[in-house]
Amino acid sequence: MIPLPVSDIDRARDFYRDKVGFHVDIDEEVMPGMRIVQLTPPGSGCSIALGETLWEMTPGPTPSPGAYQGLQLVVADIEKAHADLVARGLEVSEPVRYSEADGATFMYFTDPDGNGWAVQEYRKRATEPLHRLLTEQAGA
Repeated sequence: MIPLPVSDIDRARDFYRDKVGFHVDIDEEVMPGMRIVQLTPPGSGCSIALGETLWEMTPGPTPSPGAYQGLQLVVADIEKAHADLVARGLEVSEPVRYSEADGATFMYFTDPDGNGWAVQEYRKRATEPLHRLLTEQAGA
């Protein structure tokens, strides 16, 4: 889980749910005075967490909203992902193919606070989903 610095939890939750298509796993007060919103991208094993008091439990300085850059999502088909995101109303760049190598095509967007995301096309994930590879490595 990645704690994400945002200025408005509800606005960020709505953005990631409605515009980016993340699933809302948790949106509740998990203990008195501590509301957590956890969202997971489709097919991902990693989530983001939003919460005002979340930073009190995280060692180190509290980052400013919008301070995170270079967060990355991986998709098997960037053209399909681009069309889906645009249809959701997300302002996302056109895909850029830096080379023909698998993994060298990206598009970019920012959330309402300015946290920056890259979406990488890794076509191999269509036939080799990460969850399957991790299960095989674990010997299960």
